Amino acid sequence: MAMGRLMSQLEFRWISWLRVQCSPVAPHEFQDKADKTDSKLTAWCVETSKSLNLMELSRRVQVCWNPRMQTTAGRAWWPDRVIELNPKLAPLPPEELWRTLKHELAHLIAYERAGRRYTEPHGQEWRAACAELGIAGEAPYHTLPFKRRRLKRNYAYICPHCLTSLQRVKPIRRTVACYACCRKFNNGAYHTRFRLVAQKP
Repeated sequence: MAMGRLMSQLEFRWISWLRVQCSPVAPHEFQDKADKTDSKLTAWCVETSKSLNLMELSRRVQVCWNPRMQTTAGRAWWPDRVIELNPKLAPLPPEELWRTLKHELAHLIAYERAGRRYTEPHGQEWRAACAELGIAGEAPYHTLPFKRRRLKRNYAYICPHCLTSLQRVKPIRRTVACYACCRKFNNGAYHTRFRLVAQKP
């Protein structure tokens, strides 16, 4: 019964979304950072968060358009609880914008429920949130026709313990260790034994 009520609520939110989708704030109309907030999409996320009993998320969630985004369709920031959308979504079919919004909201839902506990970005919690939002089986990355820049990865690093290598476009400026080894052998805490070592070109 509880799941049935939840799905009914989400179905209602979906109908509300269709009414909103007819006239979203056009990205090209934004003049400054404050104007980039999409009040209608934010309102939908607020109501959806309330229906999932995530009250802090409902109070703070915000959706905005970021004209500087090039290849990424959307991005979720936590604990800021902000969703950024790529303006290139605007001319695409409405379902693409809708799916992207739900994809990013699912991230915030997963982080909200995890609290201080670590959760994988596209892990079990995120997949469960996607299912609740009606996009079960959502892929971690989009396949939208956004032009991608191919940047050469000139910097390579290796974990001295497991020998996993990592290539980067820019050099790592801070001390970083292999996450898999820290998690497996040191309860997720940093240890110098697993510190990534730069490889010579």
